[in-house]
Amino acid sequence: MKKITKLLAVVLCFALIAAFAACAGKTNNESTAPDASDGASTPDATVNIGDFDFTKTGEFTAENTKFVLGATGPLTGDASSYGISVQKGATLAVEEINAKGGVNGKEIEFVMLDDEADATKAGNAYDQLFEQGMQISLGSVTSGSCEQFASRTAEDGVFAITPSASAANVIAASDTMFRICFGDPDQGVLAAEELTKNYSNIGAIYDNSDPYSSGIYDAFKAKMAELGTEYTEQTFDKENNKDFSTQVEALKDCDVIFMPIYYTQAGLIAKACQAKGVNAVLYGCDGFDGIKGQLEGADVSNKIMYITPFDAAAEDEKTKAFVDAFGGKYDGEIPDQFAADAYDAVYVLATAMEQIGVDNVTVAPDAIGEALVATLTSSSFQYTGVTGGMTWDSTGACTKVPVVVELN
Repeated sequence: MKKITKLLAVVLCFALIAAFAACAGKTNNESTAPDASDGASTPDATVNIGDFDFTKTGEFTAENTKFVLGATGPLTGDASSYGISVQKGATLAVEEINAKGGVNGKEIEFVMLDDEADATKAGNAYDQLFEQGMQISLGSVTSGSCEQFASRTAEDGVFAITPSASAANVIAASDTMFRICFGDPDQGVLAAEELTKNYSNIGAIYDNSDPYSSGIYDAFKAKMAELGTEYTEQTFDKENNKDFSTQVEALKDCDVIFMPIYYTQAGLIAKACQAKGVNAVLYGCDGFDGIKGQLEGADVSNKIMYITPFDAAAEDEKTKAFVDAFGGKYDGEIPDQFAADAYDAVYVLATAMEQIGVDNVTVAPDAIGEALVATLTSSSFQYTGVTGGMTWDSTGACTKVPVVVELN
């Protein structure tokens, strides 16, 4: 792997333009540091703050002294890099907000439990968090876990905004589950559009046992069929995800290999390509964030490209301030996309809660949830963070513009 990293901060115009159209009027990242009100506008007249009663606690009996923000994610196991990144980004944001006086004068307490990327454990962790007083949430990190988490939020009315669970069924499972990351179908369609424009012999490898990978691949497959473009497909599953020599051999003549998978397996595939002399471009999605570290010290010459909402090398003041603050707290570590999305998610929650005026730390979660849904989906609410300008529709989907990172 060469030492030079080239970042293509390219705003892509493609068939998804309608999906990203709401970003057209977004502001630029001009602020030097995030603020709980930074980048957002006043709610619509249709969001009548007086309609929401934050004095009632309903059946919610937790004796909170702070607003409790809950989340689950893999803090151990193969996917722990993602969970730990989310934990670090969210922790930094909470500390910054509390240092500035909190939300309407009240501090936030952040509690994140380890679900090991297991849906059953995520459901159990949700129950534990709710008993501990969780009123707002970052949901779960991985899609399978977050779908289970979302089904619980639907029952209790807890508002959650996941930084990273991108499967379509996650936000479909609950009216109060939103996301801040790209959706899986968006990335699959984007990849199909880009690859068919630039390559003739296309291959694909995906994990047919993983909701994230399968969701992106299904959208890719459908778009490729629509475009009338043939390609070669290879698969693997969670029981067979260490040796990729067979898949790489089958795709040895490809110009590019699309891999909607996580960086751990992507790194193994890159090494298998090098071992077999396969020089195809390796093209991934936001799960590739972290692959550079995976290949540290490996002699991999393939060009690697991936879709992401966050460029740590961006020159705008907001990104630079975040990268500096993150490195200062975590011994010079450079934040990845998962940390950045979590950081933005906490600020989105704080911004919206400031606007709705909630200052009762014992208020029932469903009261906050109802107000947050109304505020985030109002036509005038947007937030500009380190992952760009964001708006939300009634499904809880986030609209933002991607960049493509290229590693040479």
